[in-house]
Amino acid sequence: MSQCCCGSRFAAYNVVCSCSGAADTGCIADRAARLLAARHVAKLSCTAAIAAGDEEISNWSVAARQVLVIDGCEKDCAKKILESRGFTDLLHLRVTDLGMEKGKTGVSEEAVEKVAERAAALFPTKS
Repeated sequence: MSQCCCGSRFAAYNVVCSCSGAADTGCIADRAARLLAARHVAKLSCTAAIAAGDEEISNWSVAARQVLVIDGCEKDCAKKILESRGFTDLLHLRVTDLGMEKGKTGVSEEAVEKVAERAAALFPTKS
């Protein structure tokens, strides 16, 4: 199970936010983000809390080394949420850009792994 990052200092960490939409590709985005957190690639942040203006979660997310957004489809809802709250220089991955079609892709470990691997590769290597 992934852990929330509330109340800690995160400047030394990457953060991942995701779509958690109703479609299969949103579920894949969410599960891939949780997998990155479980593998300690990035801390999982709550996109809904950021949208709601939660200062604590927004502040530690802003302080992160890098923020990655995984969206399920071309609507880019999660990315738009973060941008509307002042986040800039976001890394971004869209599940449908990896050949998965919204409404026609089964949620499988293989699909989640594919997205998680591509997402992890977006983070700059530590120097």
